[in-house]
Amino acid sequence: MRKSNKLKKKTINGLTFYEGTDNIFRDLGFPEDEAVNLLARSQLMMEIEKILRQKKLTQNEAAKLFGVGQPRISDLYKGKIDRFTVDMLMKWLAKLGKNVTIKVGNKKVA
Repeated sequence: MRKSNKLKKKTINGLTFYEGTDNIFRDLGFPEDEAVNLLARSQLMMEIEKILRQKKLTQNEAAKLFGVGQPRISDLYKGKIDRFTVDMLMKWLAKLGKNVTIKVGNKKVA
């Protein structure tokens, strides 16, 4: 991975930093296709975790609802993004009574 060349260098009050883009994975240097997928998975994972906490479901209850073992829910809470697919996460959201909308648009050309 290489650092994204889209980061803007800024200095405020003597402190220099890089301002990121809308995708932290792109900023970290992941290839564009992978960065987009990682961002989607992370957003879906965070939404599922938020809903489970709101519903006050235990990991065992959530596992039963999704038809998986409790360790899968633990993986979710630990942010183990490599263990989840967009497809699986969308199915879990459906089981939680949620709709997932996908928006497709043109890339901005610099």
